[in-house]
Amino acid sequence: MKSAVNSKSRRKSRSSTPGDLVLRSLSFFYVFLLIVLPLIAISSRAFSGGLEGLWRNIVSPQALYSLKLTFIVALVMVVVNVVTGTATAWVLVRYDFPLKNLMNALIDLPFAIPTVVTGIMLVALYGPNGLIGGLFGRHGIEIMYAKPGIVLALLYVSFPFVVRTVQPVMIELDKDMEEAASTLGARPLVIFRRVVLPSLTPAILTGAALSFSRAIGEFGSIAIVSGNIPYKTQVASVYIYGELESYNPQGALGMSMVLLICSFLILILLNRLQVWNRRHEHAD
Repeated sequence: MKSAVNSKSRRKSRSSTPGDLVLRSLSFFYVFLLIVLPLIAISSRAFSGGLEGLWRNIVSPQALYSLKLTFIVALVMVVVNVVTGTATAWVLVRYDFPLKNLMNALIDLPFAIPTVVTGIMLVALYGPNGLIGGLFGRHGIEIMYAKPGIVLALLYVSFPFVVRTVQPVMIELDKDMEEAASTLGARPLVIFRRVVLPSLTPAILTGAALSFSRAIGEFGSIAIVSGNIPYKTQVASVYIYGELESYNPQGALGMSMVLLICSFLILILLNRLQVWNRRHEHAD
């Protein structure tokens, strides 16, 4: 009798009120209007010229070079970001030092600054007439309007991702295993590699995937620091803008579809990483 009452109570709690139905309908409509409908629109426009025309726009030499350059600089940025982001999260969690709160707040600053402003700041410092850029320029090393400038801009705009995904996990880590390993004579590097790193790996990979996704679609800062030189510094997002300015919307749509598919695959990867992270936590 009691179980029947509890079952009836659960069914009643799961029943939807008119207000719930309205709220869910509005949410679905908003998601459809803001996300699904634009995806349908760009897909239909991209395939309006047929699959052969879309493929021809994607495999043009300039498009392929910009796509290759985009992935190369994004991968370089991810490698650097994983190392520096994890190290920064470690410092913020494990050490107390003056101005720690200020440093913690500055981590999120790239999220607040418009990316165009980011590009202007980097050119002012690392450009040919900048303090650091002029110093390197005297030795024949170009930073701005070259590939290093693109990597630098991507590092700036994506730096918070790894820090903010690793930091909460590091806060929750149990230090007993580290202390036990230290008591047994393990060196700090061995402790980090054998004890700490396995617990941080899912968060690091999530931050890396978010950084990569952010990098392949970055436009504002790249448009300033790259110089938009075809077959040299033209990345995919700037190529799309150039095709629109050249009145070739099909070329822009073809590259847009490639970036859209890449973003979708990264989303699937992130979902898999989250599942892996939950399984890892339950195993622990």
